Amino acid sequence: MRRDLRLCRPLGIVLAAACLLAGPSSVATPCRSAEPGGRTVEQAVIKALDFLRQKGQLDDGSYSKQQGPAVTALVTTAVLRNGRSADDPLVAKSLKYLQGYVQPDGGIYGKGSVVQNYETCLALVCFVEANRDGRYDTLIANAEKFIKQLQWDGDEGHDESSFNYGGAGYGKSKRPDLSNTNFLLDALKAAGNGPDDEAVKKALIFVSRCQNLETEHNTSPFAALNPDGGFYYTVAAGGESQAGKNDDGGLRSYGSMTYAGLKSMIFAGVGPDDPRVQSAIGWLKKHYSLDSNPGMGDNGLYYYYHTFAKALDALGQETFEDADGVSHEWRKELAAELVRRQQPDGSWINTNGRWLEGDANLVTGYALLTLSYCHPPKVER
Repeated sequence: MRRDLRLCRPLGIVLAAACLLAGPSSVATPCRSAEPGGRTVEQAVIKALDFLRQKGQLDDGSYSKQQGPAVTALVTTAVLRNGRSADDPLVAKSLKYLQGYVQPDGGIYGKGSVVQNYETCLALVCFVEANRDGRYDTLIANAEKFIKQLQWDGDEGHDESSFNYGGAGYGKSKRPDLSNTNFLLDALKAAGNGPDDEAVKKALIFVSRCQNLETEHNTSPFAALNPDGGFYYTVAAGGESQAGKNDDGGLRSYGSMTYAGLKSMIFAGVGPDDPRVQSAIGWLKKHYSLDSNPGMGDNGLYYYYHTFAKALDALGQETFEDADGVSHEWRKELAAELVRRQQPDGSWINTNGRWLEGDANLVTGYALLTLSYCHPPKVER
């Protein structure tokens, strides 16, 4: 899902790659016992919050500030979704820090940033999560308008025939990709935009073209080369998959992008019987895994966990049956895997540091967001 995040500063996979990120569904079932020894999700969350308070957060409220506002926004959203309020000191300092990145054009990004969509989308989701009394209404409305202006469409000279159309990206060329478009849809949904919103409709066009499935929605040159139903990084600019190409030029599908693609289609109103959804689910059934990011190994593993959780939560199924007919209580399995991987100090980190996953603040944020879909906090929405 990405380029080298050290250059583009996104959060993890926008690839950096998330995801934001719509909140967990109200029907999610809490997973209390995550390990046979009785270690619980609640205990893991408490340890993680202690790590962030004692080691992760700087005095100004930021996390990994060298990466710009994105990591702080993602981590703060994770803290909010695990039971802390906007007035909690751990959260309030971070929100104040993020407000310092609000620009006159409505975007929320660092000056000179080439990842404005990425940073603004994550910050918008964070402020929506904190906006219990309307204090951020204007900020959210302005940020929503800004990210819609960044989306590739006629204003950039690209009509629906262009493979850039409807997508969002980063870098100097702002070439669109599925990871950034995934973040865009998360932010649009958080701000209250449904499937009838024009920006959401445009984004769905781009998302559909990043799937290895030839349909009336996707007649790209890659669609028929590797028709397995999974998703890859981008159809734009000649096409790219972080998992590489087949000998015939087909772009290989991989886990994090396929979950991101599935979740994005659901958010955009694509129904469960649509061939696009059915084909994506078919690919995921064949590659169900918590050991690795299918097709990518341990590259972007925690971004993968996050998109895994968001997509299956959006799908609305408490169990997920793999291609061998094994039924998985995915919330419990995912929670147990994360609890197992937690470091003694309460953090999480990927030994593969690609896409910033060597940053304990970022990865702890991913893990906490993921756990919020396994054990959602009881917060009135």
